[in-house]
Amino acid sequence: MKDIKKYYLIHADPEEVYTALTNPLTIELWSGYPAIMSTEPGSEFSLWDDSIAGKNVEFEENKKIVQQWYFGDQQEESIVTIKLHPDKHGTSVELRHTNIPDTELEDMLYGWNNYYFGAIEDYFDE
Repeated sequence: MKDIKKYYLIHADPEEVYTALTNPLTIELWSGYPAIMSTEPGSEFSLWDDSIAGKNVEFEENKKIVQQWYFGDQQEESIVTIKLHPDKHGTSVELRHTNIPDTELEDMLYGWNNYYFGAIEDYFDE
């Protein structure tokens, strides 16, 4: 099992980034796909036609999101923690993703950089 810890700089304030991560209509704008998302702890979510699915664990409005991501029959929970920090250029995003199956690590890194936070960066830079 592998872990990822990365930082991203988004040119938008934390409230806007939080909305981009939690509002299904805004997620659809930057991802190009319908999303199932709620800020209700314990609710299920789905992005990119179920390519990413899991359970919402914890929310701290405009500051923190914790989710469990599903990887098939994996026993150990894969936890994604996203923390939003105000920055003079917008929002510094701290990403921590734990318990990633070894075979999924490269795809996860590519996805986070290009499809997830890369797409959010592009969305706010347009």
